[in-house]
Amino acid sequence: MTRIIDNLQSIQQNIDAACAKTGRNPQEVTIIAVTKQVTTERAQEAIAAGIHHLGENRPEPLLEKQQTITEGAVWHYIGSLQTRKVRKVLEQVDFIHSLDRLSLAEEINKRATSAVNCFVQVNVSGEDSKHGLTAQEVEPFIEQLKAYEHIRIVGLMTMAPNTEDETIIRNTFKGLKELQLSLAAKQYEHAPCTELSMGMSHDYAIAVEEGSTYVRIGTALVGLD
Repeated sequence: MTRIIDNLQSIQQNIDAACAKTGRNPQEVTIIAVTKQVTTERAQEAIAAGIHHLGENRPEPLLEKQQTITEGAVWHYIGSLQTRKVRKVLEQVDFIHSLDRLSLAEEINKRATSAVNCFVQVNVSGEDSKHGLTAQEVEPFIEQLKAYEHIRIVGLMTMAPNTEDETIIRNTFKGLKELQLSLAAKQYEHAPCTELSMGMSHDYAIAVEEGSTYVRIGTALVGLD
């Protein structure tokens, strides 16, 4: 518990510094504790430390944790979501960060009874190992989503390349921010696109400097079991 509190304090200081550097309000940035590799007890410690947004990337650990954590958490599905598993997680999560294809949108829309908050996953870096649409595919994709009454695009998500080169990381995040601004300016009713989900344990400070509103932090916050 003490370790998580100390980690959170350090992370918040880094976020505050990144916001001060760029003239942002730190309250614009939400920390998601990525609990996919830790126990339910560790996830509960994160909640006790003041983190209420939790991220999971597979249905089974998500549902297992929810058997114990019945209140106090906002759940984010941050992994690639298989169409056949939509039914398992749809009513259990508040945000889906990995909408990247029409077949998935169709299944979500069919199963949902109210609007589902989704991030469109964008492969800004163009790496073959990453899921997501290309930057050029995003606007046509969002246009197509007008037909799905239960899909609400709150923003965009990306992952930077796993590199020590800050310039590459920064340019990835900068590219997503530019795309987000261009989409928000179109004022789509079904896709306000005001949010950016980008930044993880090793690069969240850069992500905040470039406009991230949700950072997904696992190891640096809750560690590994």
